[in-house]
Amino acid sequence: MLLALVAVVALAATGVWNPFPAVWEWVDRSEPISEPDVVWQQRVGGTPRSVTIAGDSVVVEQRTRVEARSLATGAQLWERKADWSAVAGGDRDPVVVVGKLLVKGYEVLDPATGATRRRNGDAVAVWTYRNLLVDARCVDATDCTLSAWDPRGTAPLWTAFVPGVRSGLLGDNPGLLDTRRLDAVRIDEEVAGPEPVPPLLGFPIDGRVHVLDTATGRVLQDVEPGRDERLSVVGGRLLRITARSEDGTCYFTISGRDPATGQETWRRTGINLRTADNAGCVQREDPHGARNVLIGVAPDAREVVLDGYDGRLLVVTAAGERLLAVDDRYALVRPAGKGAVVGRELSAGRVRWTRPTGAKAGAALTPYAAVIADEKPSRLVALDPRTGRELASLRTSANILAVGPAGMVIGEGREIGYVRFGGAPGAPGDDGPGGVPGPGGVPGQGDPTGVPGPAESCGPKRELCPG
Repeated sequence: MLLALVAVVALAATGVWNPFPAVWEWVDRSEPISEPDVVWQQRVGGTPRSVTIAGDSVVVEQRTRVEARSLATGAQLWERKADWSAVAGGDRDPVVVVGKLLVKGYEVLDPATGATRRRNGDAVAVWTYRNLLVDARCVDATDCTLSAWDPRGTAPLWTAFVPGVRSGLLGDNPGLLDTRRLDAVRIDEEVAGPEPVPPLLGFPIDGRVHVLDTATGRVLQDVEPGRDERLSVVGGRLLRITARSEDGTCYFTISGRDPATGQETWRRTGINLRTADNAGCVQREDPHGARNVLIGVAPDAREVVLDGYDGRLLVVTAAGERLLAVDDRYALVRPAGKGAVVGRELSAGRVRWTRPTGAKAGAALTPYAAVIADEKPSRLVALDPRTGRELASLRTSANILAVGPAGMVIGEGREIGYVRFGGAPGAPGDDGPGGVPGPGGVPGQGDPTGVPGPAESCGPKRELCPG
């Protein structure tokens, strides 16, 4: 055996025959992360911080670098050193934005080749959307400029001047005053990828809120919140959320204001948006919601979905039901019996489908699929959000990292894999700022399928149907 080992080492050293790479590949081969198996499975250099499907590429952000892989094969396309990365653009025009912590500037890369399309050496923060990229650069602590770019553009669409930015607004997608998504176990919070830019953005600057129109770049409001107020910009409205402590409880009032005139357009009392903690009703959190809608709790403890534009109640759950996920088209609800997930359409207010699940299943909505992470057995499921038709079903303990128009990326540790849907729903449209009103009644957010449905699904204002 010793002579045989010496002979193998000698052959490997002279380059005649080297079995060691094949042996190591066999030893290091990964077990499949799901059943049925994924289309491809690859081990990346480190545990992913985020994964995004960008056209025909999969962008994987790690702690000190970013890499892109082929959506078809999983083969690495390129790799760059970077402390942060984000994806902007839609399915046909995506770009990858990369930068370094505490260093001004960023680069816009082609996701297929890694080639630099544009450089910026001055910006301190970047916000990425499906149809817009916004950056902020500051020549002084109280003199900053916001610029909006087409994701693949080379000249800004507009610029706006603001008196500084808060010190926390650094890097990629720092928090603005909008909504926060509901959490779901084993589903990444960025699973849906970049969202369409909302009609308004709310920038917190020196204790005030600057409300900016994303279609023109005009600053519409410069508002200071009251002592009991929290401000949020949702659905094309500036929301003033008041929490008043009295009689040992918190009394809530929500006022929707027109951003151009400051006039109140709607008001609701008694709806708790979960912005306040229990200590004196101090509001420290943004309300739960997504896009143009808000999630709150009515005085009778039932959860509700509110239209941020006009304050309408789009969904009122039954006693014991719990909202798992919302967007401005659908809501996923767990019934009181906890043995299913129910898909409800917001515009029609009716149940579209029901899927049996375990009592602790998590769920999320993306433009392409409703995804469910179940336990005992551990399973991931993707469904058409409108019909409940099954697109994929996997027995796996992996997490859902990203969802695209034709499939999703799952991962466990350093292993990631791509799952192709058995029949994907239509791809979302890329409405620009100020486009056709969507289900929440807000410009710039048309029907994500791009195809109007039958008459009963035209939306509350029939905004999704032609004519």
